[in-house]
Amino acid sequence: MQLPPEDRTRSPYTGCTRAHWEAAADRLLAAVEPYATGDRALYHLPGDRVSWSGRLSDGLEGYARTFLLAAFRRDETALQRYADGLAAGTAGVWPRIESRTQPLVEAASIALALRLTRPLLWDRLDEPVRQRAADWLTDALDAQAWPCNWELFPVTVGGFLQEIGHETAASRAAIDRGLDRIETWYLGDGWYTDGDGRKFDYYNGWAMHLYPVLHAWLAGDRASLTRYGGRLSRHLTDYARLFGADGAPVHQGRSLTYRFATTAPLWLGALTGHTPLPPGETRRLASGALRYFLDRGAVDERGLLTLGWHGPDPSVLQGYSGPASPYWASKGFLGLLLPPGHPVWTAREEPGPAEREDAVTPLGPPNWLLQSTRSDGVVRLHNHGSEDVRYDPHYTRLGYSTVTRPDPSYDNSVIVGGDASRTGIVPLGVGDGWAASRHTAGGEARVTSVVLAHGATEVRAHLVTGAAPGTPVRITGWPAGDGPRAELLPALGLSDTLTGVTADGPTLFVALARLTAEPHPAPLPTTVTVRTAGDPHTLEIHWTDGTAARVRLTPEEADVTPL
Repeated sequence: MQLPPEDRTRSPYTGCTRAHWEAAADRLLAAVEPYATGDRALYHLPGDRVSWSGRLSDGLEGYARTFLLAAFRRDETALQRYADGLAAGTAGVWPRIESRTQPLVEAASIALALRLTRPLLWDRLDEPVRQRAADWLTDALDAQAWPCNWELFPVTVGGFLQEIGHETAASRAAIDRGLDRIETWYLGDGWYTDGDGRKFDYYNGWAMHLYPVLHAWLAGDRASLTRYGGRLSRHLTDYARLFGADGAPVHQGRSLTYRFATTAPLWLGALTGHTPLPPGETRRLASGALRYFLDRGAVDERGLLTLGWHGPDPSVLQGYSGPASPYWASKGFLGLLLPPGHPVWTAREEPGPAEREDAVTPLGPPNWLLQSTRSDGVVRLHNHGSEDVRYDPHYTRLGYSTVTRPDPSYDNSVIVGGDASRTGIVPLGVGDGWAASRHTAGGEARVTSVVLAHGATEVRAHLVTGAAPGTPVRITGWPAGDGPRAELLPALGLSDTLTGVTADGPTLFVALARLTAEPHPAPLPTTVTVRTAGDPHTLEIHWTDGTAARVRLTPEEADVTPL
């Protein structure tokens, strides 16, 4: 994608300014235009893939998600095309919004786009078109949502319909119902689960925070904005640490093909005044993610976003992924709602957390440990609390990073008796430099795991119980990739091949791990010492800088004490 010349004075890290974001938006919008139907109601993007919702729904998705981009860009010429499509789509082209169907999702994008551009689009429409559009959207108010972030789609539609005075009682009921529902999923410190259970991923930022905060901001509801904005601000303290120095988000969770939609909560905090981040850091993180993907083939030779991560990549797709699904990346252009003179556009870029310091950061609600190193800008996520077995391997592995992706051969796993499954994850705590959990593996076996991180080095200990004596156990580490060096060495209970066998009773296996992009790291065994202390399930760990800890594992818990 051709972008304006870099500005390394204002943006020393990325070279990007508002002009780059505007140009990227313009080029993405221009690229999809040839794929609109003659009446502009549907956008049928090329490719063989059809989502499980069908081609008609996929065409609506193409309209809705690119309309959202046009709304953030606020280009009146582009908006007129979407006004034409709205008139045709609501005249019988679009599928009805029914319970748990994809049009409910797309209705939210359409409603939000109409709300954001009301003086430029909605207020200029003929009354019959407005009535048809409002009637079509009204079905979203009573449509049953899947019990996850979908609960916020009726909220978003209700917010627009309430604003224009259409079905105000039903709109208010839909808003209250959805916001009440997500309240049961809020676990504190800015973290929601994406529905029941422990489904933690980027939906926390680009859905669970985005819709309630935007609704409160657009409605001028100061009390709600204080509530939801405060949660967003707290989340951003942790969220900023999920980006590597190269701009990459940590590769974890589902719907990763939305790519730089990961920047939406960063912009949202700046837009609504609820962020702990300096303006220059906000833009640096967001522009870093935009450049990361654009520089690595996210856009093809036609200017279209592909179904994948860098280029096309089916490993990051779900059944609901259709040709236009990547255009929820439009959420990443939320910052264009900020005027050109806003500090987020005028301030000099400041480094992100991965560039400022070595840090090992515990995140309580998801029971994650984030490990970043300034020398190589790599961020590693140690997962001891997130699980969604529908989308394994993007939830259930022990580790994710900004420079690796899950490997089909089960990286970051404990393989018991040939079975690499990790189910029933129970968080056992997270603290200064450590995280622990328990899970079921191999059907009957239970594994109590703890990771301790210091610098780029990790100590991984796993206590296996419930397996028959002599059951083979294999430990795997980071997947090998281009550039970064992945290491895994046996420490206790493992052979040089990282395998061992269970004894008659609980059996401890310990390995040293490291993922680093440093060109000449110190030999891994010289960075830490591990030995048993008093009994076979208690470890003493000593790092070369003098930091030390004692770890005791039992089938039920992990206890970590600084020494």
